[in-house]
Formats: sequence, C-alpha cells, structure tokens
Amino acid sequence: MDKLTDYRNIIKNVLSRHASQKPSIGQIITTPVFDEHNDNYMVVDMGWDPTGRVHSVILHLHLLNEKVWIEVDETEGGIAQELLDAGIPKQDVVLGFYRPERRKLTEFAVA
Repeated sequence: MDKLTDYRNIIKNVLSRHASQKPSIGQIITTPVFDEHNDNYMVVDMGWDPTGRVHSVILHLHLLNEKVWIEVDETEGGIAQELLDAGIPKQDVVLGFYRPERRKLTEFAVA
C-alpha cells in the first residue's frame, strides 16, 4: 500500500476506536464520519444531555499534502500520540489547531 492509503487506514482505525467510547451522560450517539473523497475524517457527538442539544465535533483529521492535519482534538489525552504510536511520523503530523507561527515551537510539522 502507499503512504496515503496507510494513513487513511490508520486514521479510520483510531477514530473508530474513539467513536466506540460512548458518553456516560445523556442520550448521545457518537459517530465516525469518513469522507475519503475529500480526505476529512471526524468523530461527532449528537443527541441530548441534561443541558440540552449536543452536536459537536470531537475529532477532525484532514489529509492534505501527504500530511495528517489535526484540525480539532477535544479528547482528554490528545490524538497526536495515538497517530505516532500507529506509525505516522512526527514530520507528517500537523497540529492544525495551532496558529501557523506557533507550530514551529512544536515537535510536529508546520504545514
């Protein structure tokens, strides 16, 4: 397999694991959303909890220029280490939720 196919498979496996962890409060459905045509991959929470309607993106990863961009990460521990553990090197992971000028202060790719 080529690099992008490997990355797509890793992303789908990692996000599927996250989507299988259901919130303990409320009537919430956690769903993975895989758009391979545009290379966007998300985990979304939808439903109701005691405070009202829930519809939020928990994770959003985007494949762009052969790198994995972490656009949104609302997990406790962060998904970057999971991607590294699964075989994606640091130079191919971009912390897209950081301002471009701050990315150079991290150990990850800047773009």
